[in-house]
Amino acid sequence: MANATLVHEEIIAPRTPKSLLGAKFAVLGVIWLSSALILRGNSTLPLDRSSLTSVHTWLSGLSSAIDRNRNSNPFFVNTIDKIRSSINTFVNLLQDAISQGTATRSVPQIGWLGVVAIIGLVVALWASIRVAILAVAGFITLGLLGLWQESMDTLALTLAAVVLSLLIGIPFGVLAGLFPKFEKLITPVLDFAQVMPTFVYLTPVTLFFLIGPASATIVTLIYSIPPALRITAVAIREVPWSTVEASISMGSTRWQALRKVQLPQAKRTIVVGINQTIMAALSMVTIAALIDAPGLGRVVVQALETLNVGRSFQAGLAIVIMAVVLDRSTTAAAAKVQIATSHKKPVSRRVTRSTKWLGLAITLVAIYLSNVYLWASQFPGAGLLGIKVAAIADSATGWIQLHLVTVTNGLTNIFSYGLINPIQSVLVDAPWYTTAAALVLTGYLLKGTRLAAVVAICIAILLVSGLWSDSMVTLAATLVAALITVVLGIAVGTWVGRSMRVDRILRPILDAGQVMPAFVYLVPFLGLFGATRFTAIMAAVVYASPAAIKLVADGIRSVPESITEAAISAGSNTWQLITKVQLPSARRAIALAINQGLIYVLAMVVVGGLVGAGGLGYLVVAGFAQENLKGKGLAAGVAIVMLGIMIDRITQAVADRRDVHAKTIR
Repeated sequence: MANATLVHEEIIAPRTPKSLLGAKFAVLGVIWLSSALILRGNSTLPLDRSSLTSVHTWLSGLSSAIDRNRNSNPFFVNTIDKIRSSINTFVNLLQDAISQGTATRSVPQIGWLGVVAIIGLVVALWASIRVAILAVAGFITLGLLGLWQESMDTLALTLAAVVLSLLIGIPFGVLAGLFPKFEKLITPVLDFAQVMPTFVYLTPVTLFFLIGPASATIVTLIYSIPPALRITAVAIREVPWSTVEASISMGSTRWQALRKVQLPQAKRTIVVGINQTIMAALSMVTIAALIDAPGLGRVVVQALETLNVGRSFQAGLAIVIMAVVLDRSTTAAAAKVQIATSHKKPVSRRVTRSTKWLGLAITLVAIYLSNVYLWASQFPGAGLLGIKVAAIADSATGWIQLHLVTVTNGLTNIFSYGLINPIQSVLVDAPWYTTAAALVLTGYLLKGTRLAAVVAICIAILLVSGLWSDSMVTLAATLVAALITVVLGIAVGTWVGRSMRVDRILRPILDAGQVMPAFVYLVPFLGLFGATRFTAIMAAVVYASPAAIKLVADGIRSVPESITEAAISAGSNTWQLITKVQLPSARRAIALAINQGLIYVLAMVVVGGLVGAGGLGYLVVAGFAQENLKGKGLAAGVAIVMLGIMIDRITQAVADRRDVHAKTIR
């Protein structure tokens, strides 16, 4: 076995400059930690949430000036207000169409029965009858939970954002797929939009568009356009050029080749992009409740503010149901398109012509009934299922807090005093220049002066913002959560990657974890641990883990069988095979898992400002709630962006170096 290990190390991990780089990072870490401990308390930037710097005052003044001149400035009157009014009109039309009856309007256009029938018909035609049954059952459950109107408000906002995102994202995606220079031009903008935590969009958008449905739709657009655009570009590029050339040689114009060849062949991937756009929109719409967006997100926010675990769990369950229904419907539609495009012969229709007409007739009858009878308009019952769910959640939470308080407090104290506090203390109490120098040198060692300059600019903006200490608090929580996420991702991801049975068991759980909006993760941990930093960190771990586990699992599965078979034949046991062969060979996937884990964690830690996480997330929330802290909230949003860019660029550089190293070895 010693010989086998030696041979493997010579093939997989030879002594290269990478080892020297590791030694340099080790020395840098020792120097930074030593200087931070020796100079602790000197040249620090204290944490004082009540103080306002000149930057905060200037930003508050800018916000006040915009508010004062909103009704007289031509840019706002002729452009911003018209955009806001148009989007509000569009959203209101969708809301009115599916709004249940009220005392003033007892007969709506489409009541709950009509909405359920339409959803069932559309999903049956677009996906399959089995998924349609799931969709109908899911939406009926929303009504039984007593949250039908809130669910329809969320659905209306999501549909409005998705329609607008696709109208913008698909055409621009086609252009990006056809013209590489255009794609290169917009890539930094897309990267910036996707790296920014969702929380950060809220403040600047409300500064221009005020709070309400229009602002909620616009922040959702910013978040959901990139996946639609990028996946469409990939779909266009994946069409074989030989097929396009054959079409052109037969007399087709470039436009005809695009319309009749490229777009039809790219349809399946574009449907996948629609799926991702829908899920991104739903996630952002719930968070947009912080800027007065109607729907389920508002119920969650109100419940979190009052620490009403039962109510928040009830609304969180409704969000999960809607997310699962939308995800399964679009995923099944993509699979149906793939089957249709991969067969030369027509695919047997899952929905026959007579069934389609029957479904259409039933839908029309349901819409008619919802316009005539109040029972078909307003969802019957008083949400008894929702009341029971909330009561069960409250009872379970009370039992845990009463009987397992030693366990929950013990976990909180172990992580707080053993991990979070020491890291936060070092980062906050260290002289700012030692941490700044260490980060800049890290960028230089990884990718030279260009990355070092990017890191230096981010640090300079953090310093100018006057929120260095708050940024270090957020960074400490992010590092702790990312550490747990990476460990969990490598351990579980290796297990999943090595066993198809485990993959079949855990894959649905991981898929469900990725479709749930960020708000939902706060609910169970709030019930278990209360409003603490530990709650935000654990929610961030659960939020980020599915992506990390999937990346590691895919990396393990991508290791060539010849390498694993050679190691086994040389006498490697399971532990040696994992640690000496599979994990080193999957280093690129692990590096990507670290990158995605950190970005996901940062986004969730910031949202954790709602439940006592502190740091920059708390300041963003405070900026919404208190007029005198609006400027500080804006500065906190900028600081979060700088942290996100810095973390993303450094971890991407690590992944790129590992990729180059792996190619060199091959």
